[in-house]
Amino acid sequence: MVFSSEIFLFFFLTLALLFYYIVPKKFKNLTLLIFSFFLFYAWDKPYYALIMLATILINFFAGLGVDKFKRECKNALSKLTLTLSVVLSLASLCFFKYTDLVLNTANTLFSLDLPLLELALPIGISFYTFQTMSYTIDVYRGLASVQKNLIDFSLYVTMFPQLIAGPIVRYVTVEKQLKARTHTLSKFYGGIKRFIFGLSKKVIIANTLGGVFDEISAMQTPSILTSLLGAICFSLQIYYDFSGYSDMAIGLGLMFGFKFPENFDHPYTSKSITEFWRRWHITLGVWFREYLYIPLGGNRKGVLRLCINLLIVWALTGLWHGSYWNYLLWGVYFGVLLILEKLFLLKVLDKAPKFIAHIYTLVL
Repeated sequence: MVFSSEIFLFFFLTLALLFYYIVPKKFKNLTLLIFSFFLFYAWDKPYYALIMLATILINFFAGLGVDKFKRECKNALSKLTLTLSVVLSLASLCFFKYTDLVLNTANTLFSLDLPLLELALPIGISFYTFQTMSYTIDVYRGLASVQKNLIDFSLYVTMFPQLIAGPIVRYVTVEKQLKARTHTLSKFYGGIKRFIFGLSKKVIIANTLGGVFDEISAMQTPSILTSLLGAICFSLQIYYDFSGYSDMAIGLGLMFGFKFPENFDHPYTSKSITEFWRRWHITLGVWFREYLYIPLGGNRKGVLRLCINLLIVWALTGLWHGSYWNYLLWGVYFGVLLILEKLFLLKVLDKAPKFIAHIYTLVL
């Protein structure tokens, strides 16, 4: 179910808001959980809801175990519990997302004929896997309190506003809001306004530009100018589509009393690739920085390790976006650009006219 569909706008959302505000305060989380898990996520392919349920239970009980062992000063067991939860969560994601990539690659390299599984990717699995992992890791680090209420934890994972396309909401961001949040007319109005703004981005701008891009990409021999127009249309389409969904998610969150983090900050105004990735899909960048780049050593262990760490992070960022080798190359491409900027290009760009830096960023 997508936010721009008629069934979501005129039936699901209406009923969800109606029941949410009718029930007493102590049942609001349960009501939102029922609508999110059973009516929103399980609507199209109910069997994939079982995968999400398994992920929820693994990380819920892992969080309890990590907390218990830490309080008992059994750090080895605490770390083992965390490791198992991360491995199991990633195993589920990798199985559905990358099995066919591995099989297809093996067939190509070794002239095999292994059958592909051709599994449909469970909706939102990349997002809710990262969210549940951030919870158990933050409990282990002592940054988040363990959640002992299964309903509240399940709501954190399944909350429909941010389930499909983000933003990636870390548990520490909504930990207090799960227990208590305010519902005001001004917040509800702000949520409606933000949702309509995002819906307009998606339906009016992104879909229109997408239609132009589809026509151009279907041409056999487009001219250079036509190809350039197609590239521009795609660049704008993907921004308005993705940021539109983020706006709708943030708006829906406000309607239910939640405040989600911003996910886009005018990325096409950037004057470097470094600045661009601080403004584009902000929550994904924060996730990779907090849970991969910094644990790898970040920029604290010399220039060589900095370069290696950036390449690792961006190679995995590429694969996170899609299960084809061109996504890996896409990630490495930006990793190399970011390395060059950190080494010397940022100093050059700081001295260059702003419009030159802006053009440089857009072209790359």
